Amino acid sequence: MDLQSGKLYWPTTVVNPPSYPKLQEDISCDVLIIGAGSSGAQCANILSEQGLKVVIVDKRKAGEGSTSTNTALIQFAGEKSFVSLSNSFGEEVAARHLKLCEQAINDIERVSSELPIHPDFIRRDSLYYASYKEDVSTLTEEYALLQKYGFKVDLWDEQHIKQSYPFQKAGALYYYDDAEMNPLKFVYGLLEKVRSHGGLMYENTEITGKRFEQDYAVFYTKERHEIRAKHVIIAAGYEDREFKVEKNATLASSYAVITKPIDDWSSWYKRTLIWETARPYVYMRTTPDNRIIIGGMDKDTEYATTRDSKLLASKDKLIQEFNKLFPDIPVEPEFYLGAFYGGTHDGLPVIGQYDTYPHCYVIMAYGDNGTVYNGVLAKIIADKIVTGSSPDWDIYLQSRPLITH
Repeated sequence: MDLQSGKLYWPTTVVNPPSYPKLQEDISCDVLIIGAGSSGAQCANILSEQGLKVVIVDKRKAGEGSTSTNTALIQFAGEKSFVSLSNSFGEEVAARHLKLCEQAINDIERVSSELPIHPDFIRRDSLYYASYKEDVSTLTEEYALLQKYGFKVDLWDEQHIKQSYPFQKAGALYYYDDAEMNPLKFVYGLLEKVRSHGGLMYENTEITGKRFEQDYAVFYTKERHEIRAKHVIIAAGYEDREFKVEKNATLASSYAVITKPIDDWSSWYKRTLIWETARPYVYMRTTPDNRIIIGGMDKDTEYATTRDSKLLASKDKLIQEFNKLFPDIPVEPEFYLGAFYGGTHDGLPVIGQYDTYPHCYVIMAYGDNGTVYNGVLAKIIADKIVTGSSPDWDIYLQSRPLITH
């Protein structure tokens, strides 16, 4: 799958990235993980800490899939609101999901401090503003529900926004203690930590076949080497569909621009993450080397040629949208990209477990909070493998009723 195109930023931030060999023998393990991106690396880290023998394979080099285009706004709130999720799944399940996301951010922060490659994890607040005046009532309802369950958020009025930013909006939710990070450094750091615990990582190792026995699975590489595993986690990101097509999953295209470094941040209150109620929405964050990442302009296409044909126009439009909010900050694009973006119809990520894939778990952390969802699902799958159960298993299992409203 042609996952992305353009001039990528994150690879330029890593000097001498780790590299790993190609698999050239038959091996056995407790857990085979297919995919060396965020989902695979987070699963591998948890399982290797539990003392399991873990093998990770990737058909590319590590981190060269969607990780390299992940804009890494680390938030517990997602594109589907708390109110919307409550209408679909009930308040209790929706609240549990958001609490799990909140906990995943704390876990990511803790793990980040332990990694040999530091992923530049920085806590940031988030401003989620009303794109239109009529959206204020929706934000007010969302605020009441968030308050009910103890989430750290304030409801800002027009005057409060005007005092803090150079733009005017009718209202906003102000979330505390979200974060930003470098997703590529995070994956590299996790893989190196896993390797220090005895985990094995193989790049340029493509899986082309499989066989299932009663107590284990055997997956074959392109060169016909065998990997025998008691459990298999398919963590191939949007390329999971090469193994199993999930009816709840959707695929679209999204765009991002990374600017040249900026000198003056005085008008950007606390360098917050910023996003909006409009759909599709535009979002923005800053980087440790003083750049701005502006993303969004999602297009409803799963074709790379169509996605790429809109890349330059989307780059210009993203800059225009930024200039509307911050006319006092002159920006020039230096990096820009178009990439596939996965979601789900019902707004929750998915754990796939299918009769045709015994011993296997498909991790589908689709949505705008992919890094956080990966953390949530990785922990649940690890609990299932190590202890045989997880109290949150049924929330994310693909067999839940499909809700599309």
